[in-house]
Amino acid sequence: MTVIVVSGTGTEIGKTVTTATVAAVALASGRSVAMLKPAQTGVAPGEPGDAQEVRRLAGEDVTTLELARFPEPLAPDTAARRAGMTPVRPSDVADAAAKLATEHDLVLVEGAGGLLVRFDEEGGTLADAARLLDAPVLLVASAGLGTLNTTALSAEALRARGVRQLGVAIGSWPTAPDLASRCNLADLPKSAEADLLGAIPEGAGALDGPAFRAAAGGWLGPALGGTWDADVFTRREAPAPLVR
Repeated sequence: MTVIVVSGTGTEIGKTVTTATVAAVALASGRSVAMLKPAQTGVAPGEPGDAQEVRRLAGEDVTTLELARFPEPLAPDTAARRAGMTPVRPSDVADAAAKLATEHDLVLVEGAGGLLVRFDEEGGTLADAARLLDAPVLLVASAGLGTLNTTALSAEALRARGVRQLGVAIGSWPTAPDLASRCNLADLPKSAEADLLGAIPEGAGALDGPAFRAAAGGWLGPALGGTWDADVFTRREAPAPLVR
């Protein structure tokens, strides 16, 4: 795969750290990597955004590109309109990613919020950009209660648009997982109708770059270049059966 689109089933669930993990593993294997952030919202000019965080964690060899930056922490379409700025359109994202793909082995396109968050007044979304690129989407999901519904809805939206789903990664696996999180390990692949491809531990984004890069391969499965085993992890974390 030359381009992977990284989308969340919601916001603040670990997309950026997951993107950095995929980038770090790819770099460690000798691949050249670019990260494209189509629309960065809620960050002032000069402040570090998601692209800079990916570079801090995955390494300085990651090429980063941000197409637009809007000051308020809102959906890209709303943030652009309120700021009186030109919105990013799916065709802009596809063109930029395609250009980066001519110069890099892997391009990671990280969305804002969920899959169907509007980029522009016409209702263009990250899913539209993925379709234009014919690129698979890696869904980043939360671990706990409610994730099965949002994951199923996102996967259904991809299928309805003819966009390939690469699989699901848990963006932040809790240090002390509750019952719902433990059960969801087995249920997430069913809801997504796709494989579970990794689980990023809670707090991974707080690590320094060298420590993050040293551990990243153990958080992703072989489909993403890592050594993480979904079956082993799921069996280990499975709750004890209910005794009646």
